[in-house]
Amino acid sequence: MDLTAHHLTRAAGVSAAVSGALFIGVQVKHPHLDSSSIQTTEMMVREGVKQVMAALSLVGLTGMYLSQVRRNGLLGLVGYVVLGLSYLSIMATNFAGAFVLPAVAKSDPGYVDDVIAVIKGDSPAGDLGVFGTVIQLQGFGYLVGGVLFGVALFRAGVLARWATALLALGGLVTVALSVMPDAFYRLLALPNGIAMIGLGVSLWTTQRAASLATSASSATSASTADAAPVR
Repeated sequence: MDLTAHHLTRAAGVSAAVSGALFIGVQVKHPHLDSSSIQTTEMMVREGVKQVMAALSLVGLTGMYLSQVRRNGLLGLVGYVVLGLSYLSIMATNFAGAFVLPAVAKSDPGYVDDVIAVIKGDSPAGDLGVFGTVIQLQGFGYLVGGVLFGVALFRAGVLARWATALLALGGLVTVALSVMPDAFYRLLALPNGIAMIGLGVSLWTTQRAASLATSASSATSASTADAAPVR
């Protein structure tokens, strides 16, 4: 089987769907996050899964954008870049959460509690320096990028519109849930996770249909050429 653009885009659709499922699954029975719980093996595993989720999301978003570049327009480009950078930042901060912060928590638990506070949208007691700024920009990019990219995909009208609308609304829901208790904060995974699953499935099915149409057209052309009289 030859590797074509259709195959790569369908793979991106699978990546998006899996990332959405991981985003939802990793929040199930998520323990309260603080300087003590972040040192557990469970949290290291969860943070590792989040890194995989972010990487798969980035692959999926890239496939969505490249499969309809002209339809997405400038709005889609800006949304893709902002949201993509946010996911890259998520990969980095979750790496820190899995392998750096647990060690720091043993010597400076207050710093780790401040980091967690910023992640949840609260005010830290101390100065986090550049790390605090990165986390805030990450949240801003996730919100703005999700809204812009979701609107661009909705306007393009290629992928499932309910999923594109949910992606845009998911960013706004994140703002509301970020000021709620930790149990509600975990619910932010639902709209974004479902949106990524829907977009991934939609991307896979549209590319499969396009691939079948291309194959049928090629077969028809070949049959016509074989049937043509020799002059």
